[in-house]
Amino acid sequence: MKILLTNDDGIYSPGILSLKQTLKSIGSVTVVAPDVQKSGVGHSITFSHPLRVRDVHLDSDFVGYGIDGSPADCVKIGVREIMKEKPGLLVAGINIGANVGINVLYSGTVAAAIEGALLGIPSIAVSLEISELPPDVHGAAALARDMISSIIRREIPKGTLININIPFVPKNEIKGIKITKQYSGDFDERYDRRTDPRGSAYYWLAGTGWPEEDVIGTDMHALKGGYISMTPLKYDLTDNGFFKELETWDMQY
Repeated sequence: MKILLTNDDGIYSPGILSLKQTLKSIGSVTVVAPDVQKSGVGHSITFSHPLRVRDVHLDSDFVGYGIDGSPADCVKIGVREIMKEKPGLLVAGINIGANVGINVLYSGTVAAAIEGALLGIPSIAVSLEISELPPDVHGAAALARDMISSIIRREIPKGTLININIPFVPKNEIKGIKITKQYSGDFDERYDRRTDPRGSAYYWLAGTGWPEEDVIGTDMHALKGGYISMTPLKYDLTDNGFFKELETWDMQY
């Protein structure tokens, strides 16, 4: 099986390097990832300048292709130009930091998996919850490989991706896997207000905390409880519940 591997933390991230090694037992892995950190760019694509592709090596070993664009750019150019043929699987990750709730809209890692799903490729996003301790990316990569091996024996509907979030606990303390819905509430965000040398104020997003609300059955609830969450996502923002009501409106122009 040909696998396209990408992320939003950049091609030098330990998450993508560890996942590449473990996925070699499943198939042939091609890494196409941003050449610098691109967290939080969402599903942006590049129109304003040409995309440049360069070979990336670490300790003389070829890692993959670094792109000066977004994760979605990496998927597009990886499928259409670098790999020449559609891969059988797209994996985005391992992202350092959970992608649950509203964060799936901001995440470049999830956006890369969405792009893969839109191109008709079975796609999986993998993220690891962060803590004050260094992340165990090697353990998370081994877990992800085992889950991906199980997933690809089934069929993911066209246009759907699977978003996996791994809690920051030792493997033997993970309570299991829960199939979850996306948490739809807001998160507790805070900004630091600072002053530059010229006396002007500027603001720095300092952190995002878990909300007090904890909805059972959601990705956030599973992760907080020590479970791996698996959430099927589909890029269709239509509010189907409100659609028929909107059809009854007598709109004028």
